[in-house]
Amino acid sequence: MTAIARYDGVADYYASGWGEDLTDPVTVALFDVLGDVAGQRVLDVACGHGRISRGLAHKGATVVGVDLSAAMLAKAGEMESNEPLGIRYLQSDAADPELLPGELYDAAVCSMGLSDIDNLDGTLTNIRRLVRPGGVFAFAILHPCFPGIEGVSGAWPSDGTYYDERYWQTDATLSVLRQQVGANHRTLSTYLNTLHHHNFTLTQTTEPQPRIAPDSPRAPMTHYPVFFVASFTNN
Repeated sequence: MTAIARYDGVADYYASGWGEDLTDPVTVALFDVLGDVAGQRVLDVACGHGRISRGLAHKGATVVGVDLSAAMLAKAGEMESNEPLGIRYLQSDAADPELLPGELYDAAVCSMGLSDIDNLDGTLTNIRRLVRPGGVFAFAILHPCFPGIEGVSGAWPSDGTYYDERYWQTDATLSVLRQQVGANHRTLSTYLNTLHHHNFTLTQTTEPQPRIAPDSPRAPMTHYPVFFVASFTNN
């Protein structure tokens, strides 16, 4: 399967909407389950415009960011030029068997990117190879059990059920990004079982509640599991 850089067409929109503030509940939870990265080599999978990569670098990590989208990486590169943090960015499919040959990392992280990756199995094969034994893989995703609310798409296809695992695009009016790039829905058990198959051991999970103003049309989201954050040890 040929990987498609769906984010090339939304790089400006994405960079303007997801800035340098890393105090949102999902990012805070992701860094918490990842642990101390000072002095460590960290691989940022599906790094996009480098928001998480920069956060990791500020915490003392040596970071390599990988993404399929040239347009998103151009945004990351521009930020690195303006504020050099020693981050190396690489355009590649995260599932490419030739990704970063011979390199080894203390940890890998993927923030809200696994549903954008078509080949989950190939990507986890690479992460297992690239993270040292005893190292950590931490990720955040839209909770596979989030049903959606009026105007906001849920995790699974709107014309299907939770058990329909496939790529899909929404027409929900408030889900502007997913209208354009879509997502791969997988059940929670598929994620956990695939990680187990690749010999990752679950270390910690959390389901951070979104921070939404009570008068926002998104306010009902606070009643549901919206995000799933977890860390695993590479055995």
